Amino acid sequence: MFIETPWTTLLLVLNLLISGYALLVDPALIDRLAFRPAHILRGREYYRMITAGFVHVGWAHLLFNMITLFFFGRPMEVLLGPVRFLLIYFGAELAAHGFSLWLHRNRPMYAAVGASGAISGLLFGYCLFFPFDRIYLFFFPVGIPAVVFAIGYVVLSIYAVQRGVQDGGIAHEAHLGGALGGLLLTLLLEPQALTIFLRQLGL
Repeated sequence: MFIETPWTTLLLVLNLLISGYALLVDPALIDRLAFRPAHILRGREYYRMITAGFVHVGWAHLLFNMITLFFFGRPMEVLLGPVRFLLIYFGAELAAHGFSLWLHRNRPMYAAVGASGAISGLLFGYCLFFPFDRIYLFFFPVGIPAVVFAIGYVVLSIYAVQRGVQDGGIAHEAHLGGALGGLLLTLLLEPQALTIFLRQLGL
C-alpha cells in the first residue's frame, strides 16, 4: 500500500516528524516556519509559502489533516502518478497562500500554519474523478457525496471570507484558494478529468 504511494507516505512522515518536533521539542519552530505575510513581503522570506504547510498548531489539527491526506492523497497519486500528484499538492499550497497573502497583505500580525490548503487541492481534484464517492465527516454515519461536499465547502468558505470569520482558527481563505488551485491544476494536468466528471453526472 505505502510502496504504491511513496510521495503521499513521505509527506505524511515529514508532517508528523516536523510538526511533532515543533510541538514536543521546539514550539518556536512553528513561528519560524509559519505563513506570515509581513515576513514574506518585507523580509522576502518566500520559503514560508511552503514550510507553513509542514507545521500545525496542535495534535488534533495535525491528525485531522494527516487522516485526510492519507485517504485522498493515495488514490490521487495512484491515478495521476508522482509528478502530477506533487504538482497539484504544492501548487494548491501556493495557491492557498497566494490568496491569503493578497487578503492579509496589510495585516502585519497575521499568521497561519497547516497543510489544509494543499490537502484541499487534492480533495477537489479527487471530486472530479469520483464525484459520488461518500465522504464521512467526524464519524457521521451518513456519507456525503464528494461533489455535494465540494459545493458546500466552497459556499461556506466564501461566506466566511466575506465576513472575515476564522472560526476555531480555521483559515477559510486558504481552504478556498487551495481548493480552487487544486481543481484548476487537476484539469490542466489531466484534461480527461472534466470528461470523466461530466460523464458521471450523466452529461
